[in-house]
Amino acid sequence: MEKETPRGTRPEMGTPEYEEWRREVLERRRKRLQKERRKRLIAVGAVLVIIIGGVSVGISSCRQKKATIVQHDQTSADTKTDSKTEDNKDSATDNTTAADSTLEQAELLAQQYNYDEAIDLLKKDPAYSSDQKMQAAVKKYEETKATCTAWPLEKVTHVFYHILIRDPSKAFDGDYKEADYNQVMTTIDEFNKITQTMYDEGYVMVSIKDMAKADDNGNITPGEILLPPGKIPFVLSQDDVCYYHYMDGDGFATKLVVDDEGKIRNEYVEDDGSVSVGDYDMVPLIDRFVEKHPDFSYRGAKGIVALTGYNGILGYRTDESYETRPDDLDADKVKWLDEHPDFSLEKEREGAKKVADAMKAEGWEFASHTWGHQNVGQISLEKLQADTEKFKKNVDPLIGGTDIIIFAFGTDITNAEDYSGDKFEYLKGQGYNYYCNVDSSQYFVQIRDRYFRQGRRNLDGYRMYYNPELLEDLFNAKDVFDKARPTPVPPMG
Repeated sequence: MEKETPRGTRPEMGTPEYEEWRREVLERRRKRLQKERRKRLIAVGAVLVIIIGGVSVGISSCRQKKATIVQHDQTSADTKTDSKTEDNKDSATDNTTAADSTLEQAELLAQQYNYDEAIDLLKKDPAYSSDQKMQAAVKKYEETKATCTAWPLEKVTHVFYHILIRDPSKAFDGDYKEADYNQVMTTIDEFNKITQTMYDEGYVMVSIKDMAKADDNGNITPGEILLPPGKIPFVLSQDDVCYYHYMDGDGFATKLVVDDEGKIRNEYVEDDGSVSVGDYDMVPLIDRFVEKHPDFSYRGAKGIVALTGYNGILGYRTDESYETRPDDLDADKVKWLDEHPDFSLEKEREGAKKVADAMKAEGWEFASHTWGHQNVGQISLEKLQADTEKFKKNVDPLIGGTDIIIFAFGTDITNAEDYSGDKFEYLKGQGYNYYCNVDSSQYFVQIRDRYFRQGRRNLDGYRMYYNPELLEDLFNAKDVFDKARPTPVPPMG
């Protein structure tokens, strides 16, 4: 089992807990790859059986006559010989399989720029001294590692999305919500084009915890990102991954789930009320992309998922208000509860935790987006405290806690150059070490003794329509912009 750390979603690199976590992740991925290969082989085998079966019908009668001329003594001898041969084959197969498995794990580590671990894994294998493939792989990894340089941390960009639109015809249907969706949302088609373009340009997802390290006392020190020539690190995040009630029927996924193969997917409610399971939002789309392109992820990192709590998380109605039903319960919650008379807070929380655990195992990290989607720059300290307590009570237990906060509305706790004041001291005292706002500039990174701070760039309808020049380092907005969007995109405000 993955050992949880007090803060963050994956253990610190170099610790025994990290090694155990990494081995489990690699083994899970290896088994998945083997399973997919077996499926392909079975499919090919089935075709061959049909072809061979058709040919064999014409000659089967001749072979039957020859097959009956068998000497029993020879059969007995052959059986003993075959038994020994099979034992030897099994042993050789086991050794080959073990070596191939180690090579496969090492290759994945190296593809994701973790050359030291890949080399160490191979050299520790008992077969290394006699296995030429392993030795050649180590040589290749050492040569590639020698080309890597440390990327300037102040030049790491951070991009973010809101929930992706699966069906533009429903999101852009002319109702009162269309303008907001058009401004701040991104369609799946746009997202996929952006992802592919950034990959082609050499971009690689990194964790903010690769950029800065926080010790148990909240002291921050700069990290290090080592990449070969042509690779560019960036941080990815997504806001409001809660699948709010107000989005129902507007062409968005409704929740995240774990399928029978352990992969993270989405549920989506079709027009007839049936539920489809597929890749309809950022998390599963990135997972599938990294399965095909492991080098899009730096040492297994994915993105940061920012959560509120008032409608629950990840599509599960996990907030205590669904069970306590206070007098001021909003109409959306009342309607949902009326439609789900079998509601169980315990089951909802179990479902959310299962998804969160699976996401963390795949390299995803979680952040607070404040429980109530608060504007931290405007609310009082007392309201911030009350909101944070709700997040820690209703959300933290499901995600294993977090020391990252991504501010809602793109705001910040101060306009000053450096953090100070009551709000910062309160959040720092609650264990938050990493702080993110919204900034249209290409880079905004602060690494201070007590905090890490980074600006994020919105890749949405508003930015692509009004400021495409601000995205030119990432992609050409004209090549990405979905023609299903109504234009002009409404201005903010």
